[in-house]
Amino acid sequence: MSADALATRADIWLWYARFVKTRALAVEVIERGRVRLTRSGQQTRLDKPSRAVRPGDVLTIALPHRVVVVRIEALPERRGPVEEAQGLYTLLQEPV
Repeated sequence: MSADALATRADIWLWYARFVKTRALAVEVIERGRVRLTRSGQQTRLDKPSRAVRPGDVLTIALPHRVVVVRIEALPERRGPVEEAQGLYTLLQEPV
């Protein structure tokens, strides 16, 4: 299996995981520098919506009224119901 099959775009993952209501909002959040990716102990600010995210990555997401830290557990196949979206990640820190 290729590395591409084990990753997805950051904007799509945020939208499918229901952190934002639209994909356009996901793009805006990323382009404004409000998402940080931690992989293998290295933290970087996502600068493009097309950056790949994988299971095991940790995302710190600064939303308008809260900051959420999650570990990606799975990649989405579709934008499903809330219960399905919540299975895509583990909450590492309660929203601040």
